[in-house]
Amino acid sequence: MKILYVSDLDGTLLRSDQRTSAYTNHVINRLVSQGVLFSYATARSYSTSHKVTEGMIAAFPLIVYNGAFIKDNATGEMLLKNFFIRDEAVSLVMELYDAGISPVVYSFVGNEEKFSYVEAEVNPATREFVASRKGDSRDRPVRDRRSLLDGTPFYITCIDSPAKLKPFYEKYEKVYHCVYQRDIYSGEQWLEIMPKEASKANAIRQLSDLLGCDYIIAFGDGKNDIDMFEMANEAYAVENAVSELKSIATAVIASNDEDGVAKWLEKRELSKDK
Repeated sequence: MKILYVSDLDGTLLRSDQRTSAYTNHVINRLVSQGVLFSYATARSYSTSHKVTEGMIAAFPLIVYNGAFIKDNATGEMLLKNFFIRDEAVSLVMELYDAGISPVVYSFVGNEEKFSYVEAEVNPATREFVASRKGDSRDRPVRDRRSLLDGTPFYITCIDSPAKLKPFYEKYEKVYHCVYQRDIYSGEQWLEIMPKEASKANAIRQLSDLLGCDYIIAFGDGKNDIDMFEMANEAYAVENAVSELKSIATAVIASNDEDGVAKWLEKRELSKDK
C-alpha cells in the first residue's frame, strides 16, 4: 500500500503563532528523507506558505491556492495547474463590481505570479490584507478595472460583508470551487472563487495519480477541509477543529498547538518499523 499523507496548513500544521514548530519541521524533514510521501494543502500561495514553514526544507509537493497549483516545496517548480477560462474570470469580476465588491485577482502576468487590485476602490479590510503582504513580489496595485484582468487569472479573493458575499457563494458554489468562511486570524468574511477543478480534494487526486498512491490520509481543522476528508481513506481532525469536521473524521488527534499532526505521523511511522 502506497500512502500519501496530506495536511491542511493554517490551524492544523501551523501553531496559533502562524508558524510550524521546530519539532514539526524536524519530523516532516526526517520522514520525507526516509521516503514517506507527504504534502500540505493550503489556501496560501507558495510564497506565503514558505514563510510560515521556514525550516521545513524537504523536497515534497505542495498544494497551494486551495488546489489551483501543485508546486515542489524545495524548488518552487510548477507540477500541476488549474486556471480559469478567461471569459469566466472577466464575467465574475464585472459581476462582483456591479454588486459593490472590489476583489483581489491572482493571475500570471508576463509569466510572473501577481495579485492585482484597484488600489483606489478596495475596502478597509482588503486594504489591510494587501498591506500585510507589503514587500511581496506578487503585489500589483492597478489604477483601473481593465488592468485588473491582465494575464491569466486563476484565483479571486473577496473580503467584505456576508450580506454582499453570501449571495455570490450561493449562486456559484456549484459552478466554481468556492470557499466561504471567516478568516481564522482577522475574523473577516472571505469568499474565494477558483476554477471548478481547483479544490484540495481534486488536487490531492491529481497528486495521488502523479505519485502512484493508492491510499490517502488527511489532516485538517476547518470547513474547507470537508471535501478533502470525504475523499480520503482516513481523515484526522485536530482537537481545535470545527465540529462539522470532527463529526466526519476517523478520529480526533492533538491540537495544532500540540503538534498533533507531526506526533501522529511520527507514532504511525515508528509503529510500522516494529
